[in-house]
Amino acid sequence: MLSAIVSSPSVASAQPSDVSAKAHHNKNGKGFVNPWPSYRDASGIGFPLQILRWKLRGKWNTPDLTPPTVPVRKPEFLPTRQTDKLRATWLGHACYYVEFPGGLRVLFDPVFTDRCSPYSWIGPKRFTDMPCQVEDIPFIDAVIISHNHYDHLSHPTLERIAKKHPEAQYFVGLGNKPWFKHMGLDDTNVTELDWWEERTITLSSTEKGHGDQRQKDIAATIGCLPCQHTSARTAFDKEQTLWASWSVTSGDKKIWFGGDTGYRTVPELPDSEFDYDEKYAHLPHCPAFAEIGQLRGPFDLGLIPIGAYGPRALMSPMHASPYDSVNIFTDTKCKRALGIHWGTWVLTTEEVLEPPKVLKQALKWKGIEQDGVFETCDIGESREY
Repeated sequence: MLSAIVSSPSVASAQPSDVSAKAHHNKNGKGFVNPWPSYRDASGIGFPLQILRWKLRGKWNTPDLTPPTVPVRKPEFLPTRQTDKLRATWLGHACYYVEFPGGLRVLFDPVFTDRCSPYSWIGPKRFTDMPCQVEDIPFIDAVIISHNHYDHLSHPTLERIAKKHPEAQYFVGLGNKPWFKHMGLDDTNVTELDWWEERTITLSSTEKGHGDQRQKDIAATIGCLPCQHTSARTAFDKEQTLWASWSVTSGDKKIWFGGDTGYRTVPELPDSEFDYDEKYAHLPHCPAFAEIGQLRGPFDLGLIPIGAYGPRALMSPMHASPYDSVNIFTDTKCKRALGIHWGTWVLTTEEVLEPPKVLKQALKWKGIEQDGVFETCDIGESREY
């Protein structure tokens, strides 16, 4: 078992010149905002009414869940902390387990429940099986949560993680720490961060060998970074806690976790029109990703959302399409990427196998035709870098 110390880094990473203005803090009240013209508020109490309007107009597609859909395999986690490669395992939706060279083990947005809902009997139900259980994961040093939506933050899952891995450290955006205490979870291991802030985590254990004791340390820098999204767990706490993307640097490898994000807001268009047609080139896109790439990149691996994007006029402010995703990929300066935020729950209207197909089209459109640069994998599959 490793003990953890979380501290401010000795040398701070680069930040935007206007970071002190905190433009994403709501100046008219409590909570946070997306401070860019690329975002339009399409969530909140009116969101279900907008969905109803689309359904009444016959424009809300119900995806076909007839098997087979996304392949699921049993993951093969490394039995020890020894590895000289970066290893990423997709556990469904936005959940990735990443094994870093040097020993750090990080779990992103874990949801090990059948439904992403406050209740076990209603809400979106998995159409693919869970590839494993929390108890099957041998090491969890850090748990990183992008935001508090139910498909990314799961109370039953965190209870199980805390029981199996009591020393695990949790990293969340501002305002999320009180939730841990309210839900009966230990909040002493929780670190809240604002956009562009970062912390160093040092894991230490005493190993015995040849009659003496050797101190083994694992170090990592974890950074909280912007994205274009929103937050809420009820009808009354909209945007009260901060959403974020994240970076993790350890063992000479650096990754960027996109979590859940939009890139630009697209108006309602005829079905025959492409929203990246030249006539829509004027639509603003979120500038934060280029800042991330310039100030914190390049990244060895990006975990970038590619699903839950239809219909575009409704979902585009907060969910990237694969065409948005490849722009985010190049903006953030990721060398390689894996697609997340698909293949687990039906949240929107696109067919469940559509995101990886459209991703291939988007990569070709972007002029990225090298195999393996930005790809998807089976649930439970691991990729090494």
